[in-house]
Amino acid sequence: MRTRLAFALVLSTFSPAACGENGGDGGEGRTAAIEVQSGFAEIPGGRLYYEAAGSGDPLVLIHGNAGDRRHWDRQFEALAHDFLVIRYDVRGFGKSSLPAEGEAYSAHDDLAALLDHLDVSRAHIGGWSMGSGIAIDFVLAYPERATSLISVGPWVFGYSSPVAESLVADMGQVAAAIAEGGVEVAADAWMRAPFFVATIRDSVVAAQFEHIAADYSWWAFTHSSPQRMLEPSAVGRLADIQVPTLILTAEHDIPACREIADLLDSSVLNSRKVVMPGTGHLLHLEKPDEFNQHVSDFIRSVTEG
Repeated sequence: MRTRLAFALVLSTFSPAACGENGGDGGEGRTAAIEVQSGFAEIPGGRLYYEAAGSGDPLVLIHGNAGDRRHWDRQFEALAHDFLVIRYDVRGFGKSSLPAEGEAYSAHDDLAALLDHLDVSRAHIGGWSMGSGIAIDFVLAYPERATSLISVGPWVFGYSSPVAESLVADMGQVAAAIAEGGVEVAADAWMRAPFFVATIRDSVVAAQFEHIAADYSWWAFTHSSPQRMLEPSAVGRLADIQVPTLILTAEHDIPACREIADLLDSSVLNSRKVVMPGTGHLLHLEKPDEFNQHVSDFIRSVTEG
């Protein structure tokens, strides 16, 4: 696998400040700091901020809504002991460029451009929540560039059901709160939204998530997005996914995400669904050791088997 990550713009060390089950050491007690290569990848109409660490099979981690690459703090270091882990801020999030109104783009094409910048031809593609939708679109648009798919707290663009419509309505309440009180109230409105309150099982993790959400621009909630989605939408094309697929959901996941987990499992021929007990939509943050083990075992089964 060719990569020029050694020529990244910034070289630093990374060690997330957490402990116990939430420490994210993959259950193996490895706490040594690792070298992180970071920088910006130029993409059409903007740039993406990325971080990479480790060596071995490339694994891309795509964050969810209301945050940035830090959604993967408890995976990044732990999994980098065994894989080349790449995490980045999606356009409109974190340190990456904001979309330009009226200038169309697609998140899956942005990811392809990032991998081109890093000279990574193929990778395991993982995404959580919104990031799952981007990962699925990427695998469908660029099947030759995906070694496997890891869908966490699953989402797929184009999906509709009564519980999905309820989720959209809750999102609308967040947008209404922002319209009335500004982005300063956005993180609190998100944390109080019915869909999110019901899924949280660890208040400490929830506070850490809210801290990340407070840094988000909430651009997508205050602007008309020019994002160009995959056509036809992914929800009707899931049977076209040919790569090995791991579906990670949770006992208390958002109901729409549990529905999508079932849909993925029944539609994708080479899929494996895992339901993690005692956790919710923040499964990778609330139970990182167990989560990381599932991911590591899956990647090894793909590459070795």
